[in-house]
Amino acid sequence: MTSLQLLWFILIGVLFSGFFFLEGFDFGVGMLVKSFAKNTAERDVVIKTIGPHWDGNEVWLITAGGAMFASFPMWYATLFSGYYLVLFLILAALIFRGVSFEFRANMQTDFWRNFWEWASTIGSFCAAFLFGMLFTSMIAGMPIDKNGDMTAHFTDYVNLFSLVGGVAVTVLCLVHGLNFIRLKTEGSLRDRALAWNKILYPVLFAGEVLFAVLLYFSTDFFDKKPMTTTAIVVALVIVTCLAYWGVLGNHEWLSFVGSGLGLISVVVLIFNGLFPRVMIANNSAYSLLIKNSSNSPYTLHLMTILTFSILPIVLIYFIWSYWVFYKRLASPKQDA
Repeated sequence: MTSLQLLWFILIGVLFSGFFFLEGFDFGVGMLVKSFAKNTAERDVVIKTIGPHWDGNEVWLITAGGAMFASFPMWYATLFSGYYLVLFLILAALIFRGVSFEFRANMQTDFWRNFWEWASTIGSFCAAFLFGMLFTSMIAGMPIDKNGDMTAHFTDYVNLFSLVGGVAVTVLCLVHGLNFIRLKTEGSLRDRALAWNKILYPVLFAGEVLFAVLLYFSTDFFDKKPMTTTAIVVALVIVTCLAYWGVLGNHEWLSFVGSGLGLISVVVLIFNGLFPRVMIANNSAYSLLIKNSSNSPYTLHLMTILTFSILPIVLIYFIWSYWVFYKRLASPKQDA
């Protein structure tokens, strides 16, 4: 394995970490449009919290997929063909969720406004849940042959472990979204988000414990990397505790950073367990490895030069866009 192969494996992990940290609160806020906000005025405010950011946050996913295609074409081919239906459903959820924000604002009737609000809620939930289910089933091992072709059945995708993983990621996104609402609003919406998280965090703790137990029995992570896997699982619990402490003490930034680091910890756990593989086969002899799934050294070298030339400009613009829209939004006066 060369240093460039390792670098791009890490970079893809960083891109997915950024995606889940940023799009995680987007998914959480989207799921809350119908249940959390009590009326149209409150829904307007809730949607406005992510209005300037949601489309930019999704760029992280597109970049991660593009980086995977360019640096590890064998990984990309096996993952995207084997999970074709799941990824199609994720794409449909993201499309409906994305257009719902724009269409809702231009609807003239309550029926269609309600329709697109439900599209936002259901699309956000399905995207978060399916992402969690996809990555959880992937690390449990899939039926991959010597050519890298994956021929999985329904129970390979949908089982107790993948369902728990999907629910755990969904709840993580939900509390992350509530923490973001606390940062971006004032008044009744901010107070209600705090109250909801006081209820949801104990549920999240239970989910993380169940996920850790199933991770032990359903993957080889604890057998192959007992020290690092245990350390990351413990780190996940610690950052969740810090976020919950931030909720109980009304420390908004601590809660938000803690819930975001919880999502990043899940990505780090997956990539740590995968290494030096990129896809885990039920037959370990057919697992795809970093060293034989990557593109040519010349391609990786060229990609590295281009990436580190453009990346600082992109990050500066991204940070600036959040700075411009940092102000809080007031809750509707009639609901105060």
